[in-house]
Amino acid sequence: MSGLLEGKRLLITGIITDASIGFHAAKMAQEQGAKVVLTGFGRMSLVERIAKRLPEPAPVLELDVQNTDQLASLPARISEHVDGLDGVLHSIAFAPASCLGSPFLDAPSEDVSKAVDVSAYSYMSLARAVLPLLGRGSSIVGMDFDARVAWPAYNWMGVAKAALESVNRYLARDLGEHGIRVNLVSAGPLKTMAAKSIPGFSGLEDGWDDRAPLGWDTADATPVAKSVCALLSDWLPATTGSMIMVDGGVHATGQ
Repeated sequence: MSGLLEGKRLLITGIITDASIGFHAAKMAQEQGAKVVLTGFGRMSLVERIAKRLPEPAPVLELDVQNTDQLASLPARISEHVDGLDGVLHSIAFAPASCLGSPFLDAPSEDVSKAVDVSAYSYMSLARAVLPLLGRGSSIVGMDFDARVAWPAYNWMGVAKAALESVNRYLARDLGEHGIRVNLVSAGPLKTMAAKSIPGFSGLEDGWDDRAPLGWDTADATPVAKSVCALLSDWLPATTGSMIMVDGGVHATGQ
Protein backbone atom coordinates (compact mmCIF):
# COMPACT_ATOMS: atom_id res chain seq x y z
CA MET A 1 0.00 0.00 0.00
CA SER A 2 1.52 3.31 -1.08
CA GLY A 3 1.89 6.20 1.32
CA LEU A 4 0.18 9.57 1.19
CA LEU A 5 3.31 11.23 -0.18
CA GLU A 6 4.62 8.36 -2.34
CA GLY A 7 7.13 9.71 -4.84
CA LYS A 8 6.92 13.31 -3.61
CA ARG A 9 10.11 15.38 -3.50
CA LEU A 10 10.05 17.75 -0.54
CA LEU A 11 12.22 20.52 0.86
CA ILE A 12 11.94 20.73 4.65
CA THR A 13 13.49 23.74 6.40
CA GLY A 14 14.00 24.77 9.99
CA ILE A 15 15.39 21.66 11.66
CA ILE A 16 17.48 22.41 14.74
CA THR A 17 16.85 19.41 17.01
CA ASP A 18 14.71 16.27 16.89
CA ALA A 19 12.04 18.25 18.75
CA SER A 20 11.71 20.65 15.80
CA ILE A 21 8.43 20.62 13.91
CA GLY A 22 10.47 20.30 10.73
CA PHE A 23 12.07 17.09 11.98
CA HIS A 24 8.71 15.51 12.84
CA ALA A 25 7.29 16.58 9.47
CA ALA A 26 10.31 15.16 7.63
CA LYS A 27 10.09 11.87 9.52
CA MET A 28 6.40 11.46 8.77
CA ALA A 29 6.87 12.50 5.15
CA GLN A 30 9.49 9.81 4.68
CA GLU A 31 7.23 7.26 6.33
CA GLN A 32 4.57 8.26 3.79
CA GLY A 33 6.90 7.70 0.83
CA ALA A 34 8.48 11.10 0.22
CA LYS A 35 12.08 11.86 -0.64
CA VAL A 36 13.25 14.69 1.59
CA VAL A 37 15.95 17.36 1.32
CA LEU A 38 16.62 19.36 4.48
CA THR A 39 18.02 22.81 5.17
CA GLY A 40 19.71 24.08 8.29
CA PHE A 41 21.24 27.30 9.54
CA GLY A 42 24.15 27.99 11.87
CA ARG A 43 24.94 24.79 13.73
CA MET A 44 25.16 22.63 10.61
CA SER A 45 27.03 19.76 12.24
CA LEU A 46 24.19 19.43 14.76
CA VAL A 47 21.56 19.49 12.01
CA GLU A 48 23.48 16.81 10.10
CA ARG A 49 23.58 14.60 13.21
CA ILE A 50 19.86 15.10 13.78
CA ALA A 51 19.15 14.23 10.13
CA LYS A 52 20.71 10.82 10.70
CA ARG A 53 17.87 10.03 13.11
CA LEU A 54 15.36 10.06 10.27
CA PRO A 55 14.15 6.74 8.84
CA GLU A 56 16.20 7.36 5.66
CA PRO A 57 19.37 9.41 5.12
CA ALA A 58 18.54 12.92 3.91
CA PRO A 59 20.89 15.54 2.47
CA VAL A 60 21.26 18.75 4.47
CA LEU A 61 21.85 22.09 2.74
CA GLU A 62 22.90 25.29 4.47
CA LEU A 63 20.33 28.06 4.12
CA ASP A 64 20.38 31.49 5.70
CA VAL A 65 17.19 33.07 4.40
CA GLN A 66 18.76 36.52 4.72
CA ASN A 67 21.65 35.49 2.46
CA THR A 68 20.77 36.33 -1.13
CA ASP A 69 23.64 34.25 -2.52
CA GLN A 70 22.47 31.14 -0.68
CA LEU A 71 18.91 31.70 -1.89
CA ALA A 72 20.10 32.19 -5.47
CA SER A 73 22.14 28.97 -5.40
CA LEU A 74 19.43 26.94 -3.68
CA PRO A 75 17.78 25.48 -6.82
CA ALA A 76 21.13 24.20 -8.13
CA ARG A 77 22.05 22.72 -4.76
CA ILE A 78 18.66 21.02 -4.43
CA SER A 79 18.97 19.68 -7.98
CA GLU A 80 22.07 17.74 -6.95
CA HIS A 81 19.74 15.49 -4.94
CA VAL A 82 16.30 15.59 -6.62
CA ASP A 83 15.13 16.54 -10.12
CA GLY A 84 12.46 18.95 -8.90
CA LEU A 85 10.18 19.67 -5.96
CA ASP A 86 6.57 18.81 -5.21
CA GLY A 87 6.41 20.58 -1.86
CA VAL A 88 8.16 22.90 0.58
CA LEU A 89 7.83 23.35 4.32
CA HIS A 90 8.85 26.77 5.62
CA SER A 91 9.47 26.29 9.34
CA ILE A 92 11.68 29.32 9.96
CA ALA A 93 11.25 32.08 12.50
CA PHE A 94 13.49 34.26 14.64
CA ALA A 95 13.22 37.37 16.78
CA PRO A 96 15.90 39.09 18.87
CA ALA A 97 15.48 38.90 22.64
CA SER A 98 14.13 42.45 22.83
CA CYS A 99 11.10 41.36 20.79
CA LEU A 100 10.07 38.52 23.11
CA GLY A 101 9.03 38.71 26.74
CA SER A 102 10.38 42.23 27.18
CA PRO A 103 7.94 45.16 27.27
CA PHE A 104 6.35 45.48 23.84
CA LEU A 105 7.06 49.20 23.73
CA ASP A 106 10.81 48.77 24.23
CA ALA A 107 11.87 46.81 21.13
CA PRO A 108 14.05 48.87 18.75
CA SER A 109 13.04 49.08 15.10
CA GLU A 110 16.13 47.23 13.85
CA ASP A 111 15.22 44.20 16.00
CA VAL A 112 11.63 44.27 14.82
CA SER A 113 12.82 44.52 11.22
CA LYS A 114 14.95 41.39 11.65
CA ALA A 115 12.05 39.48 13.21
CA VAL A 116 9.75 40.34 10.31
CA ASP A 117 12.45 39.71 7.70
CA VAL A 118 13.37 36.23 8.97
CA SER A 119 9.89 35.14 10.04
CA ALA A 120 7.66 36.57 7.30
CA TYR A 121 9.53 38.00 4.32
CA SER A 122 11.53 34.77 4.07
CA TYR A 123 8.31 32.90 3.29
CA MET A 124 8.16 34.80 0.02
CA SER A 125 11.91 34.76 -0.65
CA LEU A 126 12.08 30.98 -0.17
CA ALA A 127 9.06 30.45 -2.44
CA ARG A 128 10.59 32.71 -5.08
CA ALA A 129 13.93 30.91 -4.87
CA VAL A 130 12.51 27.42 -5.44
CA LEU A 131 9.78 28.41 -7.91
CA PRO A 132 11.76 27.06 -10.90
CA LEU A 133 11.66 23.59 -9.29
CA LEU A 134 7.93 23.57 -8.54
CA GLY A 135 5.36 22.26 -11.00
CA ARG A 136 1.57 22.44 -11.10
CA GLY A 137 0.02 20.72 -8.12
CA SER A 138 2.91 21.61 -5.83
CA SER A 139 2.32 22.78 -2.28
CA ILE A 140 4.05 25.31 -0.03
CA VAL A 141 3.33 25.12 3.69
CA GLY A 142 4.36 27.57 6.41
CA MET A 143 4.30 27.20 10.19
CA ASP A 144 2.23 29.72 12.13
CA PHE A 145 1.06 30.53 15.64
CA ASP A 146 -2.38 32.16 15.52
CA ALA A 147 -1.69 35.89 15.26
CA ARG A 148 -5.28 37.09 15.46
CA VAL A 149 -4.92 37.80 19.17
CA ALA A 150 -2.20 39.28 21.41
CA TRP A 151 -0.54 36.44 23.35
CA PRO A 152 1.39 36.88 26.60
CA ALA A 153 5.15 37.33 25.98
CA TYR A 154 4.90 36.70 22.21
CA ASN A 155 5.01 40.43 21.43
CA TRP A 156 6.77 41.30 18.16
CA MET A 157 6.94 37.66 17.07
CA GLY A 158 3.16 37.83 17.09
CA VAL A 159 3.37 40.83 14.78
CA ALA A 160 5.78 38.92 12.55
CA LYS A 161 3.35 35.98 12.45
CA ALA A 162 0.54 38.36 11.50
CA ALA A 163 2.73 39.49 8.62
CA LEU A 164 3.34 35.83 7.72
CA GLU A 165 -0.40 35.24 7.54
CA SER A 166 -0.74 38.17 5.15
CA VAL A 167 2.20 36.98 3.02
CA ASN A 168 0.46 33.59 2.82
CA ARG A 169 -2.61 35.17 1.25
CA TYR A 170 -0.63 37.18 -1.29
CA LEU A 171 1.58 34.24 -2.22
CA ALA A 172 -1.52 32.11 -2.73
CA ARG A 173 -2.92 34.80 -5.02
CA ASP A 174 0.21 35.12 -7.14
CA LEU A 175 1.23 31.45 -7.30
CA GLY A 176 -2.25 30.19 -8.10
CA GLU A 177 -1.66 30.78 -11.80
CA HIS A 178 1.24 28.32 -11.55
CA GLY A 179 -1.02 25.71 -9.95
CA ILE A 180 0.84 26.02 -6.64
CA ARG A 181 -1.03 25.91 -3.33
CA VAL A 182 0.16 28.01 -0.37
CA ASN A 183 -1.15 27.39 3.15
CA LEU A 184 -0.23 27.75 6.81
CA VAL A 185 -0.52 25.31 9.69
CA SER A 186 -1.25 27.20 12.89
CA ALA A 187 -0.03 24.89 15.63
CA GLY A 188 -0.71 24.93 19.32
CA PRO A 189 2.31 25.33 21.62
CA LEU A 190 4.92 22.58 21.44
CA LYS A 191 8.06 22.03 23.47
CA THR A 192 10.52 23.06 20.78
CA MET A 193 13.78 24.94 21.22
CA ALA A 194 12.10 28.02 19.76
CA ALA A 195 9.32 27.91 22.35
CA LYS A 196 11.79 27.47 25.19
CA SER A 197 13.54 30.69 24.15
CA ILE A 198 10.43 32.82 24.76
CA PRO A 199 10.31 34.14 28.35
CA GLY A 200 6.92 33.46 29.91
CA PHE A 201 5.68 31.31 27.04
CA SER A 202 5.48 28.28 29.33
CA GLY A 203 2.40 29.87 30.87
CA LEU A 204 0.58 29.35 27.58
CA GLU A 205 1.68 25.74 27.36
CA ASP A 206 0.56 24.96 30.90
CA GLY A 207 -3.04 26.01 30.36
CA TRP A 208 -3.56 24.92 26.76
CA ASP A 209 -4.64 21.36 27.46
CA ASP A 210 -7.38 22.58 29.81
CA ARG A 211 -8.81 24.93 27.17
CA ALA A 212 -8.57 22.56 24.21
CA PRO A 213 -11.81 20.64 23.50
CA LEU A 214 -9.74 17.77 22.08
CA GLY A 215 -6.98 18.16 24.64
CA TRP A 216 -3.41 19.06 23.78
CA ASP A 217 -0.04 17.44 24.45
CA THR A 218 2.78 19.98 24.16
CA ALA A 219 5.28 17.12 23.87
CA ASP A 220 3.56 15.47 20.88
CA ALA A 221 4.16 17.05 17.47
CA THR A 222 2.47 14.18 15.61
CA PRO A 223 -0.86 15.96 14.97
CA VAL A 224 1.00 18.94 13.52
CA ALA A 225 3.28 16.77 11.37
CA LYS A 226 0.27 14.85 10.02
CA SER A 227 -1.48 18.10 9.08
CA VAL A 228 1.63 19.37 7.31
CA CYS A 229 1.84 16.13 5.34
CA ALA A 230 -1.84 16.35 4.43
CA LEU A 231 -1.28 19.81 2.93
CA LEU A 232 1.81 18.60 1.08
CA SER A 233 -0.19 15.73 -0.41
CA ASP A 234 -2.65 15.79 -3.31
CA TRP A 235 -5.66 15.46 -1.03
CA LEU A 236 -6.40 19.20 -0.64
CA PRO A 237 -6.18 20.25 -4.30
CA ALA A 238 -8.43 23.33 -4.05
CA THR A 239 -7.21 24.67 -0.70
CA THR A 240 -4.92 27.70 -0.84
CA GLY A 241 -4.45 30.92 1.09
CA SER A 242 -5.76 29.12 4.16
CA MET A 243 -4.65 28.75 7.75
CA ILE A 244 -5.28 25.23 9.08
CA MET A 245 -5.74 25.29 12.86
CA VAL A 246 -4.04 22.39 14.65
CA ASP A 247 -4.37 23.41 18.29
CA GLY A 248 -6.87 21.02 19.86
CA GLY A 249 -9.64 23.54 19.17
CA VAL A 250 -8.49 26.41 21.42
CA HIS A 251 -8.94 28.92 18.60
CA ALA A 252 -12.68 28.18 18.57
CA THR A 253 -13.39 28.48 22.27
CA GLY A 254 -12.07 31.92 23.21
CA GLN A 255 -9.52 32.76 25.85
